[in-house]
Amino acid sequence: MSFTPEPVPGPDAPLRSALRYGLIGLGVLVVLSVALGAAVSGVAGVWGAVLGAAIGGGFILTTAAVVLFGAKLPPSTAGLVMLVSWVGKVLVALIVVGILHRFDFYDRVVLFLTVVGALVIVLGAETYGVVRQKVPYVTTTDSEPTSDTRQ
Repeated sequence: MSFTPEPVPGPDAPLRSALRYGLIGLGVLVVLSVALGAAVSGVAGVWGAVLGAAIGGGFILTTAAVVLFGAKLPPSTAGLVMLVSWVGKVLVALIVVGILHRFDFYDRVVLFLTVVGALVIVLGAETYGVVRQKVPYVTTTDSEPTSDTRQ
C-alpha cells in the first residue's frame, strides 16, 4: 500500500475557487434569466437579461479578479488597486446605465431583476467557493522563552 499525499493548495486557492463558482453561478443565471425574459417579454426580455447579467456579474466578478491580482502585491498597493477598481467599476456602471437609459430595445424590469439576481447569486457562489476551500495553516510556538517569561 502506498500513500500519496494530496497537494497542498496555494494561498490563492480560495480566490480561484470563488472566481470559478462565481462564473458557474453567472452562467446558470444567464440561462434562466434569458429563458424567463424571453417568455415574459420576447426579444426585449432576452436583451434585458443579457445586459443585466453582464452589468451585475461583471461588477462582482471584477472584484474577485482584482483581489486575486492584488494578493501578489504589497498591502498598500493592493489596497490602492482595490480602491481604484471599485471607483472605476462604479463609474463604468453609471455610464453604461446612463447610455442604456436612452434606448428602449430591452425590458427594464428584466434588466433590473437580472442585475439584482446576478449580484446575489454570484456573490453567494463566490462565498460558497471561498468557504468550501480547505487551506491548511500552521501555528508554531517559540522554543526560547521570551523576555516577558524570564525571571
